[in-house]
Amino acid sequence: MSEQENLAEKYFTDFDGIFEGVLARVVPVAANYTSEWAGSAARYDCRIKVKYHKELMAVLEEGMMIAVRNFRGQSRRAEEDGIQRFTVMVVSKVWPQHYGLGGISDSHYYPFQMEIIEQVVPDWATNDSATMMIQMSAIPINYDLVVDAEGELEFKKGFSYPLVGDKVHIINIDTIDRIYNASIKEAIGFTRKFTSPDPRKDPRVGTLRMFMESKKKIPVYVDLYKLVRYHFGVFSFTGGGKSNLLSNLFRRILYHTEDTKIVIFDISSEYPFLLSDVFVDPKISSKIILEEEATNAEEFARSIVKPRDFEDEPTASEILRKIYDLDIVTFYNQPLTRTPTYDGVIQEINDQLAGISTDRPTYIQAMEEILYFVMDWMDQNGKKPEHTLDEEFINELARVATEAMEKFSVYKGASIYGWANTRGTLIGALKRARDAKQVGCTIKDILNMLSGPERLICISMSEPDTLRDLIIRLTGAALKYRKKKFEIKPQILFVFDEAQEFIPSRASGTTERCSKAIERLLRQGRKYGLGGAIATQRIAYLNTNVLQQLHTFFIGTLPRPYDRTVVSSSFQIDLSILDKTLEFPPGSWLLSSYIATGLDSVPIFIDADNSEDVIKHFIDLQNLDSQ
Repeated sequence: MSEQENLAEKYFTDFDGIFEGVLARVVPVAANYTSEWAGSAARYDCRIKVKYHKELMAVLEEGMMIAVRNFRGQSRRAEEDGIQRFTVMVVSKVWPQHYGLGGISDSHYYPFQMEIIEQVVPDWATNDSATMMIQMSAIPINYDLVVDAEGELEFKKGFSYPLVGDKVHIINIDTIDRIYNASIKEAIGFTRKFTSPDPRKDPRVGTLRMFMESKKKIPVYVDLYKLVRYHFGVFSFTGGGKSNLLSNLFRRILYHTEDTKIVIFDISSEYPFLLSDVFVDPKISSKIILEEEATNAEEFARSIVKPRDFEDEPTASEILRKIYDLDIVTFYNQPLTRTPTYDGVIQEINDQLAGISTDRPTYIQAMEEILYFVMDWMDQNGKKPEHTLDEEFINELARVATEAMEKFSVYKGASIYGWANTRGTLIGALKRARDAKQVGCTIKDILNMLSGPERLICISMSEPDTLRDLIIRLTGAALKYRKKKFEIKPQILFVFDEAQEFIPSRASGTTERCSKAIERLLRQGRKYGLGGAIATQRIAYLNTNVLQQLHTFFIGTLPRPYDRTVVSSSFQIDLSILDKTLEFPPGSWLLSSYIATGLDSVPIFIDADNSEDVIKHFIDLQNLDSQ
């Protein structure tokens, strides 16, 4: 057996001798810069002609990876070192072609057209390569497969022009497994040979949608630490399985990282059930924070949304009652009045300054004098922005504010005059905050959880404004604390499901502040071990500055062309690859990552493990225990 044949048998497959294909054309594709959202396309479209065989149409699939020798492998140095180089491509389209059909057109006599078309049908059942062939279109993924003189394989990033007319090889299932998983499994310390959908036994996210006719399934792994730290997004239409995928990713993160924490902003109130097996696990300290107090287990069970298949399952409600009995369910004590802080006073002054017209310089001077007083007081008394005000400061602030209005002759009808002369009312706000009933869970309690034993914190609230306010305060405080201490551990993942509620492209008021807070978290957080997860069905409506911070993407079916174009433009995924997602059933995803997968920036099709299977198994175990 020749060296070429040994190589082909080791790394490639010809499906038992039936695949014979050559690279027929390499067509340069012009970049489209006519619009910011024009989408992206690969630089080259490679056309492959394959000898027809009826079995091939059952095994060839879009998404398969192929290899063709390239010009770098023809260099003198490569030949001297015994190196072979192949350009790697991903198949984007596969279709059969019959020569007889190419000879007819709509202008021909209708019965003549029908007779030829009908005569084609029996041919498909033969292996007649004289009248039929298979056409494939493929896109280079900007990697070379390099085989050294010892026959060892390596992947090197970069595009090499393939040899037109040379033989096409399909990369076999074992090589694909090695490409995607070898380095990742080593990075996350998973050395077992077996694979399992059980999240406690195996950190895989699913299996590869490739070689579907094969009994062997290729697991797909991601570097969980990089997935969290460098942010990820999940995008699919309603019913595409976003929450299902996220809950399974959360299980993998909790069970296969040492101490990573997850904070879920759950506007749909669905994760207490989707992660019910985790919440009852004594090894995972957790907390569920509701919008209003659930006075008993039945009330809690009624407030939680369950998937359609579990709505009539009696045990599903029993599981939620069991979670309630664990004393991990609380509610958010949203104060009717906030405790006044120095940071709040400074923010109010800046808001007043922002509203003063430039033709009122004396008004600006008056507010700046008040601001200088606050800054000097904090400096002299060792106060920090988050510290609570005291009565002595409030009395001095009221005096200085009133004097500043008189000194700079501020009109009594001006808004800043009214603000300055009401600073004494902060004493009342301070007293109300001190006398507030301490029940439930305050913002301070939640902040303490971020550095406490809790690893899973689910904030389930249906009121968007309440969640937005919490997001602003929690992410800001976490980022400020990490910067001050310069800590990167433990990693904390903040999850924003239904992200269109929190980071819309156009917003004002609290929503705009929330969007800016999340943008700041994703821009700066990875330096301090703070990650973000974004999930939505309408990616086109999101703040693009946030999208640009994501390093890993799970993309399901997006029926609207504009959404796919935004994905293509934002994440540099070819539109012809994205169009394949239109065929996906719920639970199938296109996965691409700049940093967390075996090959950077190479899109792959996966079938995610089903979270509902985990819940069904968990419920079955509970039923057995109760018998």
